[in-house]
Amino acid sequence: MKALHNILDSIRPHFEEGGKLSKFWVVFDSLETFAFTPGHTNKNGVHIRDGVDLKRTMFLVILALVPALLFGTWNQGHQYLLSIGEISVSDSWDTMIWDKLLIGAWKVLPLVVVSYGVGLGIEFLFAGFRKHSINEGFLVSGMLIPLIMPIDVPLWMVAVAVAFSVIIAKEVFGGTGMNILNVALTARAFLFFAYPKQLSGEIWIHEVAASKADGLLVDGYTGATALGHLASTVGKPIMNADVTSVMGMFDAGGMYSLSNAFLGLIPGSIGETSALAILIGAALLIWTGIGSWKVMSSFLVGGLVMGFLFNLMGMNAYMTLPPIHQVVMGGFMFGMVFMATDPVSASQTERGKWIYGFLGGFLSIMIRVFNPAYPEGVMMAILFMNVMAPLIDHYVIQANVSKREKRAILAFEQRATA
Repeated sequence: MKALHNILDSIRPHFEEGGKLSKFWVVFDSLETFAFTPGHTNKNGVHIRDGVDLKRTMFLVILALVPALLFGTWNQGHQYLLSIGEISVSDSWDTMIWDKLLIGAWKVLPLVVVSYGVGLGIEFLFAGFRKHSINEGFLVSGMLIPLIMPIDVPLWMVAVAVAFSVIIAKEVFGGTGMNILNVALTARAFLFFAYPKQLSGEIWIHEVAASKADGLLVDGYTGATALGHLASTVGKPIMNADVTSVMGMFDAGGMYSLSNAFLGLIPGSIGETSALAILIGAALLIWTGIGSWKVMSSFLVGGLVMGFLFNLMGMNAYMTLPPIHQVVMGGFMFGMVFMATDPVSASQTERGKWIYGFLGGFLSIMIRVFNPAYPEGVMMAILFMNVMAPLIDHYVIQANVSKREKRAILAFEQRATA
């Protein structure tokens, strides 16, 4: 590391004011401070010294995303080989493992490259225009965006969505730490409403459409997600033959069984399928103090409560699904761990975090069951709670102020009558 530090010291004069590359100072500064703790000194006031700055915090979040990224890469190859009949569900997980990883990487890596390329390019432009250091927030958003996308989403759509989310949801509000909406979810919401066919169709398995056309797809296999199948049962009698067939896929031994949903052996967005991989990342975030366990736990409780209430209603087949099965499917766990805990767009007060998380999980299950047009309700629920977070914090603070005023008045009255 000392050799790298010496190299950076030797080329720094070229990027400083008066140097021939001074226009690119923000780029040099961002790369240097990413590799080493910034050597900036405080001009006035008292500050806490800590080696864990924002870049290191973002790096730890990316590290927590690695299990979901690696499993998602493997699973995309796994689902593709299943769809063309190269492997069967009874085969061991390590059958053709390198083929699975290569197939998955061939599709996942371009999404990551486009996300970071477009997002950081825009960050560089805004940093140069505003003459300040590059914000570190996109280090995480740039990884989150590909992980919540369908595997075969066109790269140009990803580029447009990233540009929209970075400019509209972040930079216009002042950059990192100022956005009111989660940047990654804004990108997905933009694609969902701008190109609904691409995000609500059967593009959840790599080239599954081509496989169908070639007649290679095994009988009964489809590229739809588990939530897509469940949404198709809404509005139909529980005893309908089609409904019974769909719900059979969620029984023990079925394609979307509880064990398969928990492990992630089902079609879906790249990073959201495996609840196990996501929980490993959650453990790291909680252990390092980066992710709020209060938001995560209350989000989970909210989802379970809504699922339990649906079980009591039993108005359609979708509502009869066990609550624990509801929360391990779709993007619920991924949203709970990596989206709802966004420290910028989530509630800031301690009590507000409990309220924010509970309502987020509660609404996620409500939206996905009541409105089949949005089979993945997590996106809409978290974005809605992002907007509500300041209001929640406001009333929490006002409640605390009112309690203190009452205690002060009571103490004053007691002294006056003593």
